[in-house]
Amino acid sequence: MKSLKPLRSLLAVAMTAISFSALANSELTVYTALEPEDLTKYAARFNQDHPEVKIKWVRDSTGVITARLLAEKANPQADAVWGLAATSLKLLQQDGMLQGYAAKGVDQLKPLFRDSQNPPQWIGMDAWMAAICFNTVEAAKYNLPQPKTWQDLTNPVYRGHVVMPHPASSGTGYLDVSAWLQTFGADQGWAYMYGLHQNIKSYTHSGSKPCKMAATGEAALGISFAYRGAKEKTAGAPLELVFPTEGLGWEMEAAGILKGTDKLAAAQTLMDWAASEKANQLYNEGYAIIAMPGIAKPVAHFPAEPEKLLIKNDFDWAAKNRDLILTEWQQRYEGKAEAK
Repeated sequence: MKSLKPLRSLLAVAMTAISFSALANSELTVYTALEPEDLTKYAARFNQDHPEVKIKWVRDSTGVITARLLAEKANPQADAVWGLAATSLKLLQQDGMLQGYAAKGVDQLKPLFRDSQNPPQWIGMDAWMAAICFNTVEAAKYNLPQPKTWQDLTNPVYRGHVVMPHPASSGTGYLDVSAWLQTFGADQGWAYMYGLHQNIKSYTHSGSKPCKMAATGEAALGISFAYRGAKEKTAGAPLELVFPTEGLGWEMEAAGILKGTDKLAAAQTLMDWAASEKANQLYNEGYAIIAMPGIAKPVAHFPAEPEKLLIKNDFDWAAKNRDLILTEWQQRYEGKAEAK
């Protein structure tokens, strides 16, 4: 009897060719809120490993991308999301918009960084956390003390010197607002935001912009997130990063597949890569907290044990109450929003 090995080898080659053909020329449309420099880097690293998958990236701030996805529910234009707030993924999940898929190695991720459904409908990538970017030069000019707490920012000495992200536009802005409501309670949380509002110069439509404004001296204090503050400080900006002692709001960047995509194989390839050790090492180049345990290395200008500073964030509550919170916030504070 002739050996079956040559036949098996031919079959394996044929299956590989079919698989590659299914992915080749697949143009995935991927929505993202990744920082622009991260998007460039992540896309390049992914395509080094998967040149057969071409991606059309659609990038904007978290609030804009989330609103767009929800508006397109009846006629989805995206195949996948990569680098969007977990709260946003949960909103899509609640509306039945996500396709379950167990990415290769998903069981190696921390439980908090993967959806509990089987198969998971989303996976986490990394966590970004709140921080105050404090410009020491501008502060000296106006004799402003360095704050230690969130409550310190209600001190009238800071009037007109604070910028923060608009929570309807920015995932960072929303994580701050939802964290304050969780940390202080509803009544005291809204009271805190009223006091803070008196000192706000403007609400920006980008989570990183307040820190960039602090870095250039356009504002003395920017409520932003640690990743951006660390990058600006490393680049030489006269910043101190303040991590308020009441605890830090935080969010996960996450990824998932949109239900109904006709590029499912390519979308699954992206999810497999997004959950891989290689991808997690990439996330760790900017973020101190990543989804895969045991491989994170310290990041410059971050606190030594960042996870200990995070509040116990109820993502389900934040997703469920998002519309109500944003409506209330906009009724109260929209007047200081920067022009779009």
